[in-house]
Parts: sequence; C-alpha cells; structure tokens
Amino acid sequence: MSMTLDRVISSDSHVNVRHDDVKAHLATAFHDDYDAALMEYARVVFGGNAFKANRGGSEIQHASWGRDGHFEPRARLEDMDTDGVDVEVLYCEVSAYRYLYLLRRGAKEATQAFNDTLHDFASADPSRLVVNYQVPIHDIDDAIDEVHRIAGTLHGKSLQLPVFPAELGLADYFDERYDRLFAAITETGLPITCHIGLNTALDSLAERDPTPRLALTLSATPPTSAEALGIWLLTGIFVRFPDLRVVFVEPGLGWVAWYLSFIDDMVLRQGYEFPVLEGELPSFYYHRNMAMTFIDEPDAIHGLRQRLGAENLMWSSDYPHPVSTWPKSLTAIEQQLGNLPEDERALMVWKNAERIWKV
Repeated sequence: MSMTLDRVISSDSHVNVRHDDVKAHLATAFHDDYDAALMEYARVVFGGNAFKANRGGSEIQHASWGRDGHFEPRARLEDMDTDGVDVEVLYCEVSAYRYLYLLRRGAKEATQAFNDTLHDFASADPSRLVVNYQVPIHDIDDAIDEVHRIAGTLHGKSLQLPVFPAELGLADYFDERYDRLFAAITETGLPITCHIGLNTALDSLAERDPTPRLALTLSATPPTSAEALGIWLLTGIFVRFPDLRVVFVEPGLGWVAWYLSFIDDMVLRQGYEFPVLEGELPSFYYHRNMAMTFIDEPDAIHGLRQRLGAENLMWSSDYPHPVSTWPKSLTAIEQQLGNLPEDERALMVWKNAERIWKV
C-alpha cells in the first residue's frame, strides 16, 4: 500500500460463543435455569418482527462467516494476520444481558460464566484480542461486583452495556439507580460500549414493512439510536461523571452529524435550556466523552468529519458480518481514508482505539 500505518485496530469485530462452553463454567445446579432462560429469550426476542429484520440483513453471508475464527481464538489470530489487522475489539454475537436476568436461580453465576467464556477467547493473546465483557443491569449490586471482577481478576479492557434499558423494562441511564454503577466504572477507567443493532421498538414497523427481507426496518435501525444518544448527551450524565467514556458501535455516522447540529441549534436558536449541562452545548459532551465506530462510510468521513471529530471516530472491519472488509481491510482503509491528512487517518485507524482501550 502507498500509505503508511503504524498499527491497524478494528474497533468493531465479532466473536461467537457456544452455550455449552458457558455452561462448562457454570455449576450444574444452574444448567436447567440457564436453558429455560434461553428458551424464554428465544420466544420473546426471536419471535419479534424486529429480529426478523436483523436476520434478513444476514441472509447474504460474508466469506468470513462460518470460519473457525468466529469461534476459535487461534484461528481468529490467523485471520487477523491475513487481514493485516493488529488488534480487534470484539463484541459477542450473543446478547447475554437480554436473557441472563431471566434465570430463576444463578443469574450472577451465569453472568460470570459467560464472561469467563469470553475471557477464554481473549486469553489466546490479550494484547490483540480485546473482548467486551457484558454487564447485565437488572441488579446494580451484582453489576458493580462484575465490573470490579472484570477490571481485576479478568484484567478486562472494555464493558458492554445494553443500548436501551427500557427494552428490558428498566429505567433509562439518566436515572439515579445507575449512579453507583457509573461511579464504579469510572474508578476502573474502562470504557462503556453500546453496540447498535436489534431494537424491539421497531417491531410494529417490521410488522407493516412490505419490503424484501424487511429492508425498510433494517435501514431505520441506526437512526433510532438517536434516543440513546440523546439520553447520554442531554440529561447531565457526563456532567455528573466527567471521566466516563462511551463508545457507540455501528451507529451510522451521517445522522449523528445532523443530530449534533440539531441539538446545539435547540440551544442557540430555538430557546431550549438544559440547566443540567452547566452552560455547555450538548455536542461538547459528545466530543469530550464519546466515540463512534464506522466500517465503510466515505460520504460521512469526507464530508462530515469536522463536525463528528476525527478524535471521535474509529475504523472497524466488522468481521464476519455481511459488510466486513476482511480479508482486504488494508485496501479498504486506503480507498476510504488514503487521501485524508495523515494525522486524521492515524486517529481513526488506531490512535483513538489505542487511547480508549489502552492497547
């Protein structure tokens, strides 16, 4: 390649786990409860129309889908070498916080077992495989205990929380019930990640959707995360916890630039007041406390990066999903970012990720 990169870090790649592997870390007394929770989760979520839209988006499978590297860490490292990627930040295909709280007994133990399974994967090379440990939020005391265990015993680098607590019947993140959790996370210095994806609020749209593979619903999914972004930016969370860092994963960038302009304009021209923001524009907290990942969005990168901030954007390969750049990520990076100033390209390809995850 003609451009020079010191490192390449994918800030959003994926790993899968087998439930038998999770149960291998879980006392047998809780296995039936684990299976029952999975069945309830499948009945409620997999039966929903929004899930059908997500499934429709995966009907065309990428060449990396089904490779051993999806499940096996040694094979994954080989695939990373093939792709020219030094480090991957990994998100599990299984959303554990959607079902672990359903266990009649052993929810805390099952959470530990799930994260221990992710730790097994990362242990093949912790310097290159950065897993996002999942933190269920129904019981705040248990969540805090798990955050401390992840940061301590597991030497974790990243914490994944649900995007929409309301989907789980819980209060939104501005509620004081989360204050002790956010204080604990701040103490660890670990970032929070919110991976945009399935949104059950779109069930009604999916039911009405006339398009093939529910394309209308799938295309509407990224902008619906404006709800989650607004909760982080407009409600004073980052005023109370100025050192908290939140990464939105696969949000789509174009609407984010518009949204930041719009919420600032609410203050500047429309007479809205947000006393909890202590005199700062809403976008101030985005630039100070948040980051966004992207895969292949040249229009947003070239036209909107000044608004979005090169310091807030991180490239990803999205292995092994349908739009993944594997095994030609270096070519994809050059095509998308090759004509950017070298310092901005370095921020997006590795420096921002290096700073956030300390890798």
